[in-house]
Amino acid sequence: MKYPRRTTLCFMIIVIYSSHITMTLNLESIVHPLNLHEHELAGEEPLRQKRAVAMSRPAAKEYTVDIEISFENASLLEPIRAYLNSLNFPIQGNDTDPAANILSIEVTTVCRPTGNEIWCSCETGYRWPQEQCLPNLICQDQDNSPAGHHCNCLKGLPPKGPFCQLQGAVTLRMSVRLNVGFQEELRNTSSALYRSYKTDLETAFQKGYSILPGFILVTVTGFRPGSVVVSYEVKTTTPSSELMRKANDLVTQNLNQTYKMDYNSFQATTSNETKFSVTPEIIFEGDTVTLMCENEVSSFNVSWYHVGRHSDIQNSSKFWIATTVLNNMTSVSRLTIYNFTQGDEGEYICKLTLDIFEYESRKKINVTPIRIFSTEKVEVTCDNSPVSLNCCSEINVTWSKVEWKQEGEITIPGNSETDSDSSCSRYTLQADGTQCSSGSAGRTVVYTCEFISAHGARGSKDIEVTFTSVGDKSSHKGEVHEFLRHVMEMSTVQSTTGNSLETSKAQEQQANITITPDPISVSEGQNFSIKCISDVSNYDEVYWNTSAGIKIYQKFYTMRRYPDGAESVLTVKTSTREWNGTYHCVFRYKNSYSVASKDVTIHPLPLEPNIMVDPLEAAIPCKGSHPLKCCVEEDEDYRVTFHVDFLSFPAAKEVNGKQVCYKFNFMANSIVSRCPKNVDVFCRFTNVAGDSVQSPSMKLNLVPGENVTCQDPILGAGEPGKVIQKLCQFSHLPSSPGSPMGGTMTYKCVGSQWQLKRSDCISAPINNLLQQAKILIKSPSQDKKLPTYLKDLSDNTGKVAHEVSSCPGNLGAIINILDLFSTIPGQVNSEMMKHVLSTINIILDKPVLNTWKVLQQQQTNHSSQLLDSVERFSRALRPEGSSVLSISQTNVQMRSMVIKSGSPKPYKQTFVFSDSDLRGEVAIDKCHLEHLQPDTSIVTVAFPTLKTILARDAQRNNFANSLVMTTTVSHKITTSFRISMTFKNNNSLGGRPQCVFWNFALANHTGGWDSSGCYMKVDGDSVFCSCDHLTSFSILMSPDSPDPDSLLKILLDIISYIGLCFSILSLAACLVVEAVVWKSVTKNRTSYMRHICIVNIAASLLVADIWFIVASTIRDHHYVLNETACVAATFFIHFFYLSVFFWMLTLGLMLFYRLVFILHDASKSFQKAIAFSLGYGCPLIISVITVGVTQPQEVYTRKNACWLNWEDTKALLAFVIPALIIVVVNMTITVVVITKILRPSIGDKPNKQEKSSLFQISKSIGVLTPLLGLTWGFGLATVFQGSNAVFHIVFTLLNAFQGLFILLFGCLWDQKVQEALLKKFSLSRWSSQHSKSTSLGSSTPVFSMSSPISRRFNNLFGKTGTYNVSTPETTSTSMENTSSAYSLLN
Repeated sequence: MKYPRRTTLCFMIIVIYSSHITMTLNLESIVHPLNLHEHELAGEEPLRQKRAVAMSRPAAKEYTVDIEISFENASLLEPIRAYLNSLNFPIQGNDTDPAANILSIEVTTVCRPTGNEIWCSCETGYRWPQEQCLPNLICQDQDNSPAGHHCNCLKGLPPKGPFCQLQGAVTLRMSVRLNVGFQEELRNTSSALYRSYKTDLETAFQKGYSILPGFILVTVTGFRPGSVVVSYEVKTTTPSSELMRKANDLVTQNLNQTYKMDYNSFQATTSNETKFSVTPEIIFEGDTVTLMCENEVSSFNVSWYHVGRHSDIQNSSKFWIATTVLNNMTSVSRLTIYNFTQGDEGEYICKLTLDIFEYESRKKINVTPIRIFSTEKVEVTCDNSPVSLNCCSEINVTWSKVEWKQEGEITIPGNSETDSDSSCSRYTLQADGTQCSSGSAGRTVVYTCEFISAHGARGSKDIEVTFTSVGDKSSHKGEVHEFLRHVMEMSTVQSTTGNSLETSKAQEQQANITITPDPISVSEGQNFSIKCISDVSNYDEVYWNTSAGIKIYQKFYTMRRYPDGAESVLTVKTSTREWNGTYHCVFRYKNSYSVASKDVTIHPLPLEPNIMVDPLEAAIPCKGSHPLKCCVEEDEDYRVTFHVDFLSFPAAKEVNGKQVCYKFNFMANSIVSRCPKNVDVFCRFTNVAGDSVQSPSMKLNLVPGENVTCQDPILGAGEPGKVIQKLCQFSHLPSSPGSPMGGTMTYKCVGSQWQLKRSDCISAPINNLLQQAKILIKSPSQDKKLPTYLKDLSDNTGKVAHEVSSCPGNLGAIINILDLFSTIPGQVNSEMMKHVLSTINIILDKPVLNTWKVLQQQQTNHSSQLLDSVERFSRALRPEGSSVLSISQTNVQMRSMVIKSGSPKPYKQTFVFSDSDLRGEVAIDKCHLEHLQPDTSIVTVAFPTLKTILARDAQRNNFANSLVMTTTVSHKITTSFRISMTFKNNNSLGGRPQCVFWNFALANHTGGWDSSGCYMKVDGDSVFCSCDHLTSFSILMSPDSPDPDSLLKILLDIISYIGLCFSILSLAACLVVEAVVWKSVTKNRTSYMRHICIVNIAASLLVADIWFIVASTIRDHHYVLNETACVAATFFIHFFYLSVFFWMLTLGLMLFYRLVFILHDASKSFQKAIAFSLGYGCPLIISVITVGVTQPQEVYTRKNACWLNWEDTKALLAFVIPALIIVVVNMTITVVVITKILRPSIGDKPNKQEKSSLFQISKSIGVLTPLLGLTWGFGLATVFQGSNAVFHIVFTLLNAFQGLFILLFGCLWDQKVQEALLKKFSLSRWSSQHSKSTSLGSSTPVFSMSSPISRRFNNLFGKTGTYNVSTPETTSTSMENTSSAYSLLN
């Protein structure tokens, strides 16, 4: 269906009417198009008859007609609604058909323009039928209905078929009260009174409810006391509340007034089935239970009841109710019950109320206790033999985790293993003599196995383990007795807590250990360190462990050996409460252990990133107020205050489940003295130790009340155009305090409403994983916990895959989690790698690619971050068992090989993705593998979809068109290395392939494609790449760049080399000419400075051209030292090209000075100092700053040429901007000078010789400046993507022949130079004749001022005719003596 551009809105109404003349009914004579003085839709009939429904009444037929109305002015919709709602039904027939009555009129469908589309949405209570939802496009932003189901919004009005329809037929169980006395005969259905009441009431009900669409029948079912309460049932489609009120009005009007019906007593309960679900299915004591009530009714008015209690369930720390409406059609209410106990058992009722309608559903909930079985007492001998402790649950379910804890005077750690099939967990101990000394023998340690459900329930069982030393057993001999002989001599190491710790001094090695004496007591977020010093430097191992026997991850401590001792320092930069406990510093030499201990106390204090504030920013009217709150996920003894400027206010505490919020009501007029004003508010948490932490600031903007147009109880106030961010857990989205959402939402005040502009929310399960990852990287035993966390990440990502594909915030969070986890591992086994690749396979799936595009629009580096994480995991991979490991998923494949000592096999791996029609191969020759250390792992990971995600080249719009393969080596490569790859060439766009790798250092370390060190060969449908380094490789398709072997590239090279040869020769000739005529042309100060400038311009350009050739040689022949040489070449080219321009600026400023400041005459030495400072000093400063800023990041030069970088840092602007500014300045000076000469002011009219000098300088500047400026103007054009080949050719021509321009226009065009050359080469007779000439029309040399060539250039400056040139006899000395202050000479 096509819509004319003038139509801004159309809507459909449904008209129900009845007629007693059914055989001759003419619909068109009854229902006419509604005339709104607007244009009808082009090409559409204004009246569309959709369907006719026969009613049960024999005397009349009922008809339903859909009418489509369109108009341009969208503001007419609401007045039309109001008009239709004001009508009283039934409306009697008209003159055309007096027997027809209109029973009801309702708006069903409204079509509005949205962007470039027309969106047609259903009114409340209506929805598109399934046959319309299947073939048409659904408005995704408004409608989340599953495909094939009823929907609420379509893109465009379907060309045929029904409009929005009422929801399915229901039976309304209704009641109404009659304010009359109840008589017992009304209980008897056979009594005359009962039949009389029933007949009269049903007649009135029939007349009233017949206006309902889809009405079938109404039946009175009984009467009960309470005055008289009438119970009846109405069979119809679900009506709207407005229409139901109209029907009730008609019932009251049509009933005899003696019945005294109470209009306000109408009540209805529908037969619509409510979906009631409970999670989890098996509920244990302590679980968090969620009851969900879903109803096909749009209402937020949902109440929850417990049959055993006598009041509604309200939000509290125990219960949390969240109700939302989906698609404007379905009400979903969730009741979350925390720490479910037996007292919470019973029947729960979910009741939804909509006007007079009630929807009710019930469910009985039972709780199951957790029972754990195990052996209660076990004896263990400390002989290093493994002993297993076993626990099993009574009910075989999938437990989230099983944790083992121990408590006792000694610590014997072990390893746990859980069998999910049998719901059993095994804990294996290995106790040796160092852990069970004779003093520890016979002591009991209580081990506790705790089963934790996926929803938080916990059940535990204690096992008492008694440890017996091997020394107490006569049967133990051999090595055990030898060990005991070594530990007979004991020493005591005193810790700072005053507890003495006994450590052995072995005969082989004796060590005294001293540890940091000061007590360590810090708060979370603070740092601490413990230094442990040994007086013996010879040891086998130094490590730290906890009192539970868990080794501290090695990155937290350092070791240093001295000639007379050694030390180890444990350093924690950000402490968490997991660091609370006792730490042992252990020096081990063979079987001798020297140990010192230290107690660390960590006081709870929230970390700043974990404090959630609301609002992040808000606008508050000057006389208004706004609630502020700071929330943390812990209930500790904190003193919390809110701070505004220099004022502080106490906070009120509120507990919601696991979340604790501290609130403060900000009153603008009582806190802030002036308005408008911007105020920063923060809350401060102070713990029992007196340490405090400050929350992120809340930015409040106090504005006059009249400026506020947007008001919302959650989002607050706002001015038009105001944009705010809000944490998702505090927004309109439903979120339980037990598992809050993460991320932010962005709103904008448009008109009088806040509109959602962007959602970066993170769903609760993924946000929980992200918070766990942030905690893990600060954990002392993070390497031990990582395998479990990777498995949880893989499992949970699979469960919420649909949320990942729809929410950019979820995708970004998973990438951040992988990035955090990848910084932990020292080693990764094959099982851990499988979990990593399983997660990556989900986030690289094709349905998620659109979400990746949204992330790229944020200018973030998530794709590069993901690739970097994969490389870190790959470098840490150590496959156990087999030397070859292969993992294959739909969107990622991995192959690895371990290099064994001896003669290794060549590394060759092939990757094939048939679904994507992509293939690739990686090969490393045997000769390169022989130099690698034994047990080195080589890992290659291939991605078929990553090519569409990684950022395109910013300058050339290049794009990856193949597999992305990353190859890593676990150990550092110390010798030359080369890797070969083969890619399938999917070159459908006709671009030029290019071998590239992903350089993480480019684009300010956000990453980019780089071709350095890679060489390419194309053979049919394959592209062969060879690179001298390792990382992530692919091939780029470049649609703009010319092929190196193309005619254009060859032509540009030929022009460049020929032009440079001419340029260098011309510049050398210019310097030779200047040297020959120097004394003849520098007889006065002005001429001297002018030729100084010309000589330096020529010399600078000559050196720059030579460096240009050097740079070209480096680029073309790939010398070994090409990187350093390329940087040097780029620096000198930049410096000397800038010098050319700055010397031209010096020449222009000198001209301006000599003409404007005629009464001021500076000395020659002063002018030379200024000229050289400007000509070489300024270029040097600019060049040094440029290389100093960009070279440390290795983005000073281009990837494929020795010249200033443009793609990453725009370093080329350090040349372009100064050059173009100088061009503009010199052109301005030229215009000013010529104007002043042609129109001198009174008293400063120069003589003819002065004019000649001024014109000579002006022409040099006026000709050279635009030529050089025009050259680099074309050069700048070649930088941009898609530039025409003409710009490349013109730039190359002008740039190559600059030296020739200098020789011609800066040197030989000077008449004095011409005369000096003529005299020098014995042409004095001709020159004398010329010098005595009084007219420019006489015979002159080709470069004289009167030659035809010179006249053409003179005309460029507006000079025509002739002028005289002074004779050579007029010397500079005499001229300077007479008018040195007023004249300019050649």
